[in-house]
Formats: sequence, structure tokens, C-alpha cells
Amino acid sequence: MRSLLFILFLVSAVTHAASAFTPEQEARVKELVRQTLMENPHILAEVAEKLNQQASEAQNKNIQATIEENKALLFNDVYSPRIGAKKPALTLVVFTDYNCPYCKKFDPYLEKIVKDYPEVAVVIKFLPFRSESSLTSAQLALTLWNTDPDRFMKFNEVLMSKVGNHDIASIEAAQKRAGVAIAAPDAKSLETVKASLAMADKLNIRGTPATLIGDRVLSGWVEYDQFKSMVKTALDAVKH
Repeated sequence: MRSLLFILFLVSAVTHAASAFTPEQEARVKELVRQTLMENPHILAEVAEKLNQQASEAQNKNIQATIEENKALLFNDVYSPRIGAKKPALTLVVFTDYNCPYCKKFDPYLEKIVKDYPEVAVVIKFLPFRSESSLTSAQLALTLWNTDPDRFMKFNEVLMSKVGNHDIASIEAAQKRAGVAIAAPDAKSLETVKASLAMADKLNIRGTPATLIGDRVLSGWVEYDQFKSMVKTALDAVKH
């Protein structure tokens, strides 16, 4: 630890006070840094670990602040599809895309988690990152939610079951399979997508699926047992 503190002091001195050194002194400091690193290579690992810890703490603080400032849009937006508890102890927010292969694997977890934990609700937000059909399918699903919410999950399930990217034909086929008819997306659906994209940017979400669980973001797909464990931990935290 002393070596780590010493090397950090020397690096800080060179970085922030170089103008106070003569060329000879600056060269000597750099030599001390090099010598210390050669004799104590573990310092680099310690520095990397410390930097990662600081970055993680800063990210968590940013997420917590963003959640606090945007609770209504994250958890109570009537234009975003939701399932589960009417008065939840914990609300998950899932950012997804109908063309994302890992979203297709993750989507079945949503209905399962609200059955395993009846105190949990799930809000679905679309990030159409993949292609134009990502946006088209998201808008149609949101339009259905706005007009006939009871049929949303069936349409969502059919859209998610498609292997590969959607096109106009597959989206039309999905409507038929789900027994719905959506002539065109409504204006509100595009506003909702834009709001979801802006929220994802604030949370530093760059891909799908991404799931807000308490004050943490789960990036990507994991096995259901791991997901369930994370939800349980967050649920226990809000209940105690």
C-alpha cells in the first residue's frame, strides 16, 4: 500500500506540478516512477482496481441521481407497457428491441419474474437500435398498448419469437398471429420511443437488453436464476 501511495504521489507531482521542477528533477522523478514500477509490478493492478472502483462508484451515483430525477417517466409513464403488481414494492425497467437476439432470450423472463415475485412490476421501454423495423415494430406495439393494452403481451410475445430481424411481412404476420390489427402507429408512440432513448442516454445505456433493477443496471442477458437473484436482492433492500 505504501508503494502504491508513493507512486500515486509521484505521478500526481509530475502531472500537476511539472512546472515547479527543473528538467533534472523531473527526469529523476520519472526514473523513480519507472524503478518503483519495475520493483513492484503489482502496483499497476492495484491502480487499475482503484480506478475501476472509482468509475463504478461514479456510475452508481449517476444512476441514482437519474432515477431520483426521472421517477415518473421511468416507473409511472402510462404510455410505457407494464405488467405485474399494481402497487409494486419494486419496479423493474427493461430496455429492449424486437430485433435484438438477446432481448428475445430475455423477454420470457418478464412474465416469469412477476409470477415468482407478485410484489414486482415490469415496465417495458423500446430502444430501436437495430434497424428501421426495430422502430416500426416498437411503434406498433406501443400503439396497441395505448388502444388495447390487454392484447399487448400476446403481440409482444409473437414479435419476440421471430428469429432474425423483422421486415414488413413478418410484422404483418405477427399481427395476424396475435389477432390484432394496427393500421398505423400513432403519434404518441414515437414520442414514447424518443423519451426512452433520452432516458437510456442519461443512464449511459448503449445496448439491449438493459434492465434497471433497483439502483443498478443489468447490461445484457444472463441466465434466469442470476436475474432472479438480483431481483430478490433489490426487493429485499427496498423492504428493509
